[in-house]
Amino acid sequence: MFFNQSTQDYYENLPRTDDFDSLSDLKRYVPLPDDWVVGVADVVGSTHEIARGRYKVVNMVGAAVISAQINAAQGAALPFVFGGDGAGFAVWPTQRRAAERALDSVRRWARKEFEIELRVAMVSVADVRAAGRDVRVARYAPSKGVDYAMFSGGGLAWAEAQMKAGHMGVDEDTAVEDTPDLTGLSCRWSNVKSERGAILSLVVEPQEDVPEACFAKIAEAVLEASQTEPRAMHPVPRVGPEARFPPPGMTIEARVRQGGPVAWKLGKLLVENMLIWALMKSRGVGNFDPTAYRAEVAENADFRKFDDGLKMTLDCDAETQARIEKVLRKAKSAGLVRYGLHAQSEAMMTCFVPSATESNHMHFVDGAAGGYAQAAARL
Repeated sequence: MFFNQSTQDYYENLPRTDDFDSLSDLKRYVPLPDDWVVGVADVVGSTHEIARGRYKVVNMVGAAVISAQINAAQGAALPFVFGGDGAGFAVWPTQRRAAERALDSVRRWARKEFEIELRVAMVSVADVRAAGRDVRVARYAPSKGVDYAMFSGGGLAWAEAQMKAGHMGVDEDTAVEDTPDLTGLSCRWSNVKSERGAILSLVVEPQEDVPEACFAKIAEAVLEASQTEPRAMHPVPRVGPEARFPPPGMTIEARVRQGGPVAWKLGKLLVENMLIWALMKSRGVGNFDPTAYRAEVAENADFRKFDDGLKMTLDCDAETQARIEKVLRKAKSAGLVRYGLHAQSEAMMTCFVPSATESNHMHFVDGAAGGYAQAAARL
């Protein structure tokens, strides 16, 4: 099937795979066209926010970047990855201006609502390649309802490093008062307690100049070490998370909603969540089956990803953690990788639900007490 590489169809037409292990194979990844544009975002001072007990807010801001981009693209498929205290994505050239506006509006919203500073930047794939890196993507479908982008080539990591160093960014348009469209963004599920010992957040990155094929073998060994049970240490139970009332993130979600004072939005959310809670406790209404929906939440959860490295949130026993660390210590001693681990008692989810009646709801999983941000700080 022929399609223009400079349009959204390029990513939409890429094949999907439901085999996460296969994504350590570089042959699974396809280079993005030169005129596509990479976007990155990162919460400034996330470690300080964790110390203040605001990691759920940090996660919400990171997921807001993705939500704003999906809505700016009017639901068109685009590659993105959630990183806990930030996010990365790519868009086709005609979408660049809308993507920049969405990034800028999320930055100003985070500052206004939460007093959180968000770094944001965009750069063309051609410029990434001129710097000696690449941007390649694959599509991982954990279920029939959703798929998530995986990235390789080092381009996303390079763009983030350049942004943090102050070499690139997106100008702030102070003359514009628009707020980001965060429709579908929520954080209503209760935290999920570990059943095996600890929720382990893991970040693994290749050392500078380590060949991608070499890192791929290490990632494959880490995945093999983590697969001591059929669900690969999935942190969300097969039956899905618990629905409690009131939900823990309701005050945060009120600041996501547009229109009216926070108190009014909070009251409206209270009523909505009471109805949702009652529905989840029921046997279902019409075609909606709450038991099936909760199971879908578990199936759709994004708890493992490749984004120029390997990130995983696992419900891990001590024996499995020791196996994983053994692989990583050996690779580190050989000068091949750097890694960070952070253990906590619970996992949390931040969600993007385009439709309450379809199976395309996305759930970004992270450790509840610092997760990826704390693991990355220990690199």
